[in-house]
Amino acid sequence: MKTLLKLYNTKTCPLQLKKLHLDWKFNDNGIEKGFQFLNFVKAFEFMTQVAVVAEEQKHHPEWTNVYNKLQVRLTTHDSGGVTDKDFDLALAIEQLLKQ
Repeated sequence: MKTLLKLYNTKTCPLQLKKLHLDWKFNDNGIEKGFQFLNFVKAFEFMTQVAVVAEEQKHHPEWTNVYNKLQVRLTTHDSGGVTDKDFDLALAIEQLLKQ
C-alpha cells in the first residue's frame, strides 16, 4: 500500500523552503536551483555524489549539465508535485556542497 505524501503548493512550498533555509525556487510543481562549478570535472564529481545520495533515498533529480553549470529540479512524480522527499533531497544536496 502506497503512503500518501503531503503535497506542497504555490503558497506552502515557498514557506517550507524558507523554514528549511533552502535557496531553491518553486516552479511548475517542482523546486529548482542552479549551480556553477570551476569546470566540467567538478560539476560531474558533484553530480556523482548527488547520484549516490539520490539512489540511497530512492528519489532522483531531473537535471541538466552544460560544462560547469548544473540545473537541478526536484519533484515527486508519483504524487504530482513537491513533497517532503524533495525537501529531504534538497537538504542533502546542500550538505554535499559544504563538504
